[in-house]
Amino acid sequence: MKSVPVKVVAENGVKPGQAPEKLNLLGLDRKGLEGLFADMGEKPFRASQILKWVHARGVTNFDDMTDLSKSLRAKLAEIAEVRVPEPVMDQESRDGTRKWLLQLDGSNAIEAVLIPEKHRETLCISSQVGCALECTFCSTGYQGFNRNLSTAEIIGQLWYVWRMLEKEGKGRQVTNVVFMGMGEPLLNFKNVVPASELMKDDHAYGLSKRRVTLSTSGVIPYLDKLTEVSDISLAVSLHAPNDELRDELVPINKKHPIADLLAACRRYIADKPHRSITWEYVMLDGVNDSDAHARQLVRLLKGIPSKVNLIPFNPFPEAPYERSSDERIRAFSNILSNAGLVSTTRKTRGDDIDGACGQLVGKVADRTRRRQKRAEREQATQP
Repeated sequence: MKSVPVKVVAENGVKPGQAPEKLNLLGLDRKGLEGLFADMGEKPFRASQILKWVHARGVTNFDDMTDLSKSLRAKLAEIAEVRVPEPVMDQESRDGTRKWLLQLDGSNAIEAVLIPEKHRETLCISSQVGCALECTFCSTGYQGFNRNLSTAEIIGQLWYVWRMLEKEGKGRQVTNVVFMGMGEPLLNFKNVVPASELMKDDHAYGLSKRRVTLSTSGVIPYLDKLTEVSDISLAVSLHAPNDELRDELVPINKKHPIADLLAACRRYIADKPHRSITWEYVMLDGVNDSDAHARQLVRLLKGIPSKVNLIPFNPFPEAPYERSSDERIRAFSNILSNAGLVSTTRKTRGDDIDGACGQLVGKVADRTRRRQKRAEREQATQP
């Protein structure tokens, strides 16, 4: 494992914590750019030009955008900028997984993780600073919550990693993006959707809809809204086959129980031929990993095109759980497979740099005082 501090250099002169005054074009998708240029009296095709310069080519200086007129470049320089993330840490795991800590402002930073595999490079990105949900097996939730990321801060993670791989010149390129980092993406719906559209835009990153995946714990009203506007892949953090257990592990289940969640998932794939739902299921020793739980899961998912992704639990300080044994995970998987479900076990990657699933924490100025309240409760229970 290696960890490399990165000197913070703001390419546009904006210091961390200083409120920007100009519009950040990094955060505008095609519709947003077309609206901007319409207001400026320009033709819609200007949006494609900016998408190519900013995202496909990584250009941040308007003077270098040579197919724009000098007058348009001058106008853009007056009202807009391309403000990119500022890396403060770059860590590489023994297995090649790589994690960046990206500074947002004076008190907050987020983590993005690149997972290399034989035929793909998957980037796991964050959608919030911390997480408003309190899933009991996830270290991000233990850190509390500060705010949603802007569209620019979301897409900026991909922009930065894309440029970094280009600069290193090893022929590597991000092929897949998963919204599985810090935060619940659907609770930042208005910024996550345009970011995902930028990822798919042929003039930006050109990723297939099957290669952009949103992972949610099940915020049903926003999942239904996503059904209306998007066709990206969907992964659902299920983690339990019944409401009683899921209420404990994923507290949002008390508001959106499993039956309602399954119905919303059926609606999401109803008009999407050959699509399925990926169900994420963290394996917790003695908690949700019995044969009985596996059989319950089989009955639960009957009739839904599904893939079950079993995730060995990745421990973190204060975690109240242990990872299921390899033998228990195999037995659980065999029950699913024998019942006709597609079942895979996620290989643990990057755990030596806390870059594995459920381990991302970043730097969160917690507005919820969650950590403080937890410490007070623990202190009150001491003899």
